[in-house]
Amino acid sequence: MTTIRSAKYQIGQVVRHRVFPFRGVVFDVDPTFDNTEEWWLAIPEEIRPSKDQPFYHLFAENDESEYIAYVSEQNLLPDESGEPLRHPQISEFFAGRDGPVFRARDLDVN
Repeated sequence: MTTIRSAKYQIGQVVRHRVFPFRGVVFDVDPTFDNTEEWWLAIPEEIRPSKDQPFYHLFAENDESEYIAYVSEQNLLPDESGEPLRHPQISEFFAGRDGPVFRARDLDVN
């Protein structure tokens, strides 16, 4: 029997990667891995995360670019820098910030 853990981070929370130099805003959470096997196998085995943990979709950015990232919970830390984020899609999904957390817009979703 598989046990599904509760997500540690919430939608709208700013996080940073534990190893790589990027940070972002959580905009969706999968309770367990929900990407392709090809994607998972492309990660070097010595750092490949377990599939039985929450995975987060981020509006991510580093010094050079903005992109969408899919990151395991074990590789994230809260970002408490308070620094602004520049990812262009943040304003499409979030109405603004309430302290450290972005406030979701009212979107029509199914």
